[in-house]
Amino acid sequence: MNKLIYHFFTDDDFLRVSNKINEMEKSTSGEIRLAIKEKKSWRDRKKDIRKLAEEEFFKLNMHNTRGNTGILLYLLLEERQFYILADKGINEKVAQNTWDKIRDEIQMKFQNGNFCEGLLLGIERMGNILSEYFPVKADDKNELSNKVVL
Repeated sequence: MNKLIYHFFTDDDFLRVSNKINEMEKSTSGEIRLAIKEKKSWRDRKKDIRKLAEEEFFKLNMHNTRGNTGILLYLLLEERQFYILADKGINEKVAQNTWDKIRDEIQMKFQNGNFCEGLLLGIERMGNILSEYFPVKADDKNELSNKVVL
């Protein structure tokens, strides 16, 4: 299992990504998650990347954060697709084209075969934007795991 994942990433990469999420969340009340799937299940074969990201978002309970400040970076490896999905609290303050620009930067890294660097860059950019709009609060706590979801 997870053979395709190791074509793109190593266990060290996942550790680096978790550490980057942890680092970025120190300056924001936002919650960043990364979910990586190898391929669509048979049941999901007709769903597009956005729909799959939305389902994962709810499955990970990201819609229950204080202030609705969860953001998911969802990768579907076999289809070579990914999606950035922000909760409504974020979408009220940050325009979609902001996430589209980050998506394009990640895409450039991916196209050059720099998969971990793409994720780290994307997470850093996401964290910087979140810290601008949703600075860390005195009573802030980490509501969601920073581990990569496989």
